[in-house]
Amino acid sequence: MRNAAGEITYAQALYEATVQEMERDAGVFVYGLGVDDPIGMYGTTLDLHKKFGADRNFDTPLSEDAMTGIGIGAALAGLRPIHVHQRMDFLMLCMNQLVNIAAKASYMYAGQVQVPMVVRGIIGRSWGQGAQHSQSLHAFFMHVPGLKVVAPVTPHDAKGCMIAAIRDNNPVVFMEHRMLYNNRGFVPPEAYEVPFGKARVLAEGDDLTLVAISHMVVEAIRARAHLAEVGIGVEVIDPVSLAPLDMDTIARSVEKTGRLLVVDNDWTNCGASAEIIAETVERFQGKRAVRVARLGYAPVPCPTTKPLENLYYQNGRTIALKAYDMVKGGVGHWEPHGEDAKEIAEFKGPF
Repeated sequence: MRNAAGEITYAQALYEATVQEMERDAGVFVYGLGVDDPIGMYGTTLDLHKKFGADRNFDTPLSEDAMTGIGIGAALAGLRPIHVHQRMDFLMLCMNQLVNIAAKASYMYAGQVQVPMVVRGIIGRSWGQGAQHSQSLHAFFMHVPGLKVVAPVTPHDAKGCMIAAIRDNNPVVFMEHRMLYNNRGFVPPEAYEVPFGKARVLAEGDDLTLVAISHMVVEAIRARAHLAEVGIGVEVIDPVSLAPLDMDTIARSVEKTGRLLVVDNDWTNCGASAEIIAETVERFQGKRAVRVARLGYAPVPCPTTKPLENLYYQNGRTIALKAYDMVKGGVGHWEPHGEDAKEIAEFKGPF
């Protein structure tokens, strides 16, 4: 799987993490709709049923609420289930189980029980997905004490976060953007953990702090390249985990730049971007003047057609324009060059 530089794809990194943990711990099992089909959930669960048996990797009916209850029961009994959902939208069918049972069981029983469960939610994107298959919804789960929420972007972090999530004794909502699956990066072959609650500074800069979530990290790096052409230095931060959230790293950057732009792969209203900005303002009020802004989905359900979708999602150009305005204070006009991102332009259909 690895090339000469030791690189594998995001999907391969998730697969490798899962295999290594299933080999290490017989209590780890993977289940969900389509996890044992010939595609194997974009390759992330490919042939696990052949390698570990049908009792450790199996398909499920369209009964998300019931299947989540099975996973919670298995976790309470000492196993470590990984429940895979083809779309994060389907987690809405599991809300009572996740919010009222999984998140609260350890607290309600004074730590005598644990729910070590990973809930994988895959985010859709591009024409054909539509209003019910394109939602991120991570803010719902960030809101609930007892749930951990992670959204790794690089293959390295995907593997390390998956291993950390499987080994964690709390339920973890693991957010995966489908357009990250083919991205390549260096990933150590051995097992390792990426700790939750520690953000990554992906690129340094002095003029503006740009915090991006999930696939928006890729667009943020593109925006940074646009802005570098006009002499604006952008510091790009990937939170990696959203609950717990590393506000210390973000605050240190904002203290330097004085400007914060948060780009979410979701709506901005009551979302992760609102929380990051609120916590930043609370930290700096009375101490330092900061300018803040946020970008995300347009405030409507996701459209189905490509032209409307182009207006719906943020991209490197729209992010760069907003950042330019924040730095320049609305003085002057500038247009970044460039076209659609490769992974978006090459997408051919809804699935």
